[in-house]
Amino acid sequence: MSTSKITTSHNTSNGKRKKDLFQAFYTNSAPIVNYMVDCLALAKDSKILEPCAGEGVFIEEIFKRLPDACIDAFELNQNAVEHLKKKFCNYSNITISATDTLLDESLDLFANLGGIYDRIIANPPYGAWQDYEKRKLLKHRFNGLYVKETYTLFLHKCLMLLKEEGILTFIIPDTFLSLHLHKAIRNEILTQTKIHEIALFPSSFFPGVNFGYSNLCIITLEKCSNVDKCLDNSFSVISDFESVSDLSSKHINKNTYNQKSIYQSVDHAFMIKNDTKVVCEVLNEAKLRVGDIADCVTGFYSGNDKLFLRALHTDIHKNSRNYSEINIEEVYIPSGEQQDLLDGLAGKKHFVPIVKGGSVKFYKPDIWFMDWSKEAVKHYKNDSKARFQNSSYYFKSGIGVPMVSSRQISASLIENQLFDQSIVGIFPKNTEFTFYLLALFNSTTYNTFVRAINPSANNSANYLKKVPFIIPNNDILDKINIITNDIITKKKKGDANTLTNENELNTIINGIYNI
Repeated sequence: MSTSKITTSHNTSNGKRKKDLFQAFYTNSAPIVNYMVDCLALAKDSKILEPCAGEGVFIEEIFKRLPDACIDAFELNQNAVEHLKKKFCNYSNITISATDTLLDESLDLFANLGGIYDRIIANPPYGAWQDYEKRKLLKHRFNGLYVKETYTLFLHKCLMLLKEEGILTFIIPDTFLSLHLHKAIRNEILTQTKIHEIALFPSSFFPGVNFGYSNLCIITLEKCSNVDKCLDNSFSVISDFESVSDLSSKHINKNTYNQKSIYQSVDHAFMIKNDTKVVCEVLNEAKLRVGDIADCVTGFYSGNDKLFLRALHTDIHKNSRNYSEINIEEVYIPSGEQQDLLDGLAGKKHFVPIVKGGSVKFYKPDIWFMDWSKEAVKHYKNDSKARFQNSSYYFKSGIGVPMVSSRQISASLIENQLFDQSIVGIFPKNTEFTFYLLALFNSTTYNTFVRAINPSANNSANYLKKVPFIIPNNDILDKINIITNDIITKKKKGDANTLTNENELNTIINGIYNI
């Protein structure tokens, strides 16, 4: 689209770090600017804030419609500030300040007074790197919020600066809608504002910009101090349109959602995409979840895999050529759960199998081996880069789910092995559910649940353990165990002909969950 473009501003600090400090994606898109200003419902005598003004495109559109508008424009990037001052030098009703909106103490005072702005509009920075001192300061200032991604901090502070019944519209990534880390901001939105509308669209609508971790959304909110009125409020969601030019179309499809139903969902997650409707009821009404019947934990990291990790062969995996080959005579295979291994192994046999990531279902052969000598283990326990975490689960039997997957989540058996930090280890409290969980994690049903809770490719323990768990009757459980065991037996023998068995399991699981 020739009319839709976001220009990226890259800035570095004294040339020391090639990171984006401002990460400003300037909104030079007429359809988006028009739509967002429409959402403001401008009124005379409104006091307006743009907390990260960039090139001033929102200000220009506001002045076209309301020449007497009183606008405060804040911007951290000094070059952008100079540009804004030059651009609007003849306007007495606009104040341009070179300041950090998140840390400005005068704004803190206005926020504590209940807000002074009638309208707020912004395209805040996202994906920006914060130095560790500022991150520490932000953690203190924004206690309870995720400070590594600043757009939610802008949203929070601007809500504090907004008057009662004031309107705010932001264009931001959609990660706040479902990610576990953003639960606090979702609670604030649902209980302290009335949502007017959310527009969802791919970041790829903008030529040259495509965030691998998220899509974009425009959210419009009205501040409301009455929690009951907030939860009773219903709002529109627009999605699946072909281009941002369709945003203002009267014929665009809209779905309606109630804030109370969102608030009552798992972690207050906004499960508002069309393909999640079918699972919302099951997710929200579940009496039992995976986290209730199994421990979900992240695995081990050596801190220096190039030194400590070995591959079965250098050509057995796309990354194995970067590692030395294992000497099989140095491999120790644990037999049963051996917690005595947590202090390491003495002697020649001091490498142990480790389960790593990769989309392999049901069973992974041993192709990776970790140095588990007493000296190496001592290093893991003391080195700042290593992660000797959740060690009580090492060398136990369970299930490994890769932390990252593209489309379909996969799971494989952990058989008294070590497991890597790229894996979420699932350890059932009742071992009779091990094969059932393995079948569940490899099913399309489970994939649908996890993607509804969290649409991103990240499968952290926080998401996996929220999936509903339905205990089948004994006959069905026995059938699942027999089929799953048959799949594992075939795979151990090198027989890849398991598709029929896997499809049968998938059908059974779908039947249990009625999806």
